[in-house]
Amino acid sequence: MAGLRSISNVWKNIGEVDLRPIREDALRELQIAIVGEAGSGRHTLAEQLRQDPSREGTRAETPVAVLDLEEADQAQEADLIVLMVDAAGSGFERQREHARRLTNSGKKVLVFYNILGSGAGEAALKKSERGLDSVWNAHHLLVGRADDAQFLLKQFVPAVMRMLPGDLLPLARRYPLFRVPVANDLIGDTSLSNAAYAFSTGLAEIVPILNIPLNVTDMIIITKAQAFLAYKLGLALGLSTRWQDYVREFGGVIGSGFLWRQLARSLIGLIPVIGIIPKAAVAYSGTYVVGRAVLGWYLTGRHISPRQMRESYRLAYWRGRSTALDWFSKVRRPRLPRRRTAQAALAASQAPASQTIQLLSKTCSNCGRGNASEAMFCQFCGQPLTPRAVEAA
Repeated sequence: MAGLRSISNVWKNIGEVDLRPIREDALRELQIAIVGEAGSGRHTLAEQLRQDPSREGTRAETPVAVLDLEEADQAQEADLIVLMVDAAGSGFERQREHARRLTNSGKKVLVFYNILGSGAGEAALKKSERGLDSVWNAHHLLVGRADDAQFLLKQFVPAVMRMLPGDLLPLARRYPLFRVPVANDLIGDTSLSNAAYAFSTGLAEIVPILNIPLNVTDMIIITKAQAFLAYKLGLALGLSTRWQDYVREFGGVIGSGFLWRQLARSLIGLIPVIGIIPKAAVAYSGTYVVGRAVLGWYLTGRHISPRQMRESYRLAYWRGRSTALDWFSKVRRPRLPRRRTAQAALAASQAPASQTIQLLSKTCSNCGRGNASEAMFCQFCGQPLTPRAVEAA
């Protein structure tokens, strides 16, 4: 089992990598503008963006541009524009015109029908959602309550993440509402990437001469990916941008990554073909457990218990195994050479030592010339062939 020295070496290697692009990406300014009429819920949504529902009392002072419809043109520099619409209103011609103009100018616009009325008004609006889709054409559309944290997490946050796929780190760092969902996305993506890497090298390990070097490389590559994940999670949750600040506090968590890798290497890493599926599953589940442990520490300041780690690992293992099986089912199988039949082998064993038996050819009884073993007709005279051993001179 790797000790603290091995863990420190990994972080030393990480330090030698240029982390500035990751850090600069996380610190990049990303603007969300909320546009709408007075009373449409603009300020309510802006306040929700600044709070993390998973950590009560966590609030950021990130500036959010809250604009009237007449000021919509000022949102041209925003990365995302949320157009708030009071669901109790009617017509919405002005909102549609602004949304059309902003979209045509290349801006990303999300239309948010904010339900402020009674339950009856909400039910009536739900019935007309299909009609709303056609009214707003190709615009992204949500119907819900801006003051409902659960709706925002289940509907609003995923919609924004789909609209800004390349901006997740700055999105989470600047707006706490997105922090845990983005962190979960990072954990899932890194787990899948490590499983894919282990799967691909597992295929390469079918070549015996490549086996041991690739397993050693696996330990380095996958553990580095886990260390990078720990750093990205910290950036997403608004923590320090210095990787050195993570070494001591989270060395034990990262060290658990070595445990899973060594388990994989000891039990299955050196078994060609048979070990591909479990190896990918271990890479997935080990990375997932490390990510969840790191995230739990960031959120609560406490490490997850060994029991929680084992349960999380077990569930993630089967998820990773299912994914690897799906990949394996799509791998093109190589064509293997045809093996001799039992009858042919018996005939060969009973042949006199002075004779050479040609088992992999068919001789035409009509013209006496040899053909391929799988041929059904003579390629020279066209007569049907029957397989038989031919005694050589």
